[in-house]
Amino acid sequence: MKILTSFAALVLLAGCAATPTTIVQGPTSARPMLVDGAPATDGAIFNVNSYRPMFEDRRARHIGDLLTVNISERTSATKAGASSGNKSGSASFTSPGLLAGVIGAGVALESGTKFADGDNQSASNNFTGTIGVTVTEVLPNGNLIVAGEKQVAMNKGTEFIRFSGMVSPDTIQAGNMVSSNVIADARVEYRTNSRLDRAEVTSMLSRFFLSMLPF
Repeated sequence: MKILTSFAALVLLAGCAATPTTIVQGPTSARPMLVDGAPATDGAIFNVNSYRPMFEDRRARHIGDLLTVNISERTSATKAGASSGNKSGSASFTSPGLLAGVIGAGVALESGTKFADGDNQSASNNFTGTIGVTVTEVLPNGNLIVAGEKQVAMNKGTEFIRFSGMVSPDTIQAGNMVSSNVIADARVEYRTNSRLDRAEVTSMLSRFFLSMLPF
């Protein structure tokens, strides 16, 4: 009984966790790296500290820069399979000598087995929206590792939207927008710690105890 009580307490504590588990790896944000200040050049036309290119776009390329990911994930899969078969056999023998008049002239046996099986499976999902992400790492080839998290607090729970992946600078559009369809190793998730998740845990706990009852 003590073991069952401990198990129930652990399950309930897991259901009351404030933050759900995640598939997004690494931190979801990063601060810009500190830049060594250049010596003051008062009176000079060019100043490194205040220089801002006039004709250069502010495309994200450094750690801490921001990107806006346009999430547009639509996937579908369908699987169908069928199998069938049949098997038959027969056997016969004739009674020898005097037994022929007792049990008959011969005995014949026949058997047959048939089976058919079919299976259809389908799955689809649709996830759209936008989320701001931060450049957390710059790879040697110039690709950017980005990650971000958005939390929306509702009346009785909090929604967690997380995203991470690798972005090629060539796919970044105006306004630092990039589509999730061109992001490699993309990890998109939508989780919540509302009472709906706790209801699922409670249902699992109920099934566990019901399976141990003798009736």
